[in-house]
Amino acid sequence: MQREMILFRSRLNRAIRNFFESKGFLEVETPQLSPTVIPEAHIELFATRFFSDRFGERELYLLPSPELHMKRLIAEGSGSIFQICKSFRNDEQMSSYHNPEFSMLEWYTVPGSSEENIAMTEELFSCLGETLHRDGEYLSPPFRRMTMAEAFDRFAGIDLEKGLSLSGLRKQAQAAGIDLRDKQESWEELFHRIFLTQVEPELPADRPLVLERYPAAVEALAERIPGTGWLDRWELYVKGTELANCYAEERSQKRVKSFFHSQSAQKAQSSRVVPDIDPGYPQIFQNFPKCSGVALGMDRLAMLFSGAATIEGVILFPFSDMLR
Repeated sequence: MQREMILFRSRLNRAIRNFFESKGFLEVETPQLSPTVIPEAHIELFATRFFSDRFGERELYLLPSPELHMKRLIAEGSGSIFQICKSFRNDEQMSSYHNPEFSMLEWYTVPGSSEENIAMTEELFSCLGETLHRDGEYLSPPFRRMTMAEAFDRFAGIDLEKGLSLSGLRKQAQAAGIDLRDKQESWEELFHRIFLTQVEPELPADRPLVLERYPAAVEALAERIPGTGWLDRWELYVKGTELANCYAEERSQKRVKSFFHSQSAQKAQSSRVVPDIDPGYPQIFQNFPKCSGVALGMDRLAMLFSGAATIEGVILFPFSDMLR
């Protein structure tokens, strides 16, 4: 079985590389061990110590995605790039779909929009289906499209347009019969609780679903859709499982600085590992090109195209096995 999966993942990686190279993308390889990170309050990090007679001692971090350094390359004029690499997230639940060490496919279309990356992902799925001899509606384009507001209305009975403030969301949730006993719950905590318990389990799974236009109150390095309370962001669900995340990348140096400040403050309060942040990083956005980036979980993709029932069926060395 392991040999079969080794061969399958080799074919999968080769097909992905061939696809992006045919589109004119450049494959890159960036550091996964770094002295600084992009702060994200909801992601716990793996930390380690670096020792050197020349450079001294300091803490380093295994990166949760290659975004940090891929954006540096884009700022230097790399053009459209992609990478298949390992990523690391601490304090992750270990389940059929989670592993603390996992494989990531990340690509940036330069110049490009989130809409173009929907079409790119549909093409990628078609290519993989032909190459790997896998078909079925749940894998096949065209993707179904739904906004976050439509999903909340359909599956939770909540008008999200009226719930973009804490008082508004609490009022909408109460009218929908959702428990509000925790009066200390923030807007984002309540939003995610409703999404995870009421909305996500009901998302249609007959074919891939693009869930788009996320509330701007959920902080992310994605551009805001002008004149709205929504971000130009989508996530891809296949068979009810989140597979990919896409942003029209934020290019405003001021808003990137604001994001770093806000997320760093939250991490200082709640995270077990409080990382170092490069205060000069937002400067790369002074003349950052218009682009759109997609982060796609390779292990979950391998599950879908191989027919494996769990992530342990496609990871050769599951973390849970190593702990036994």
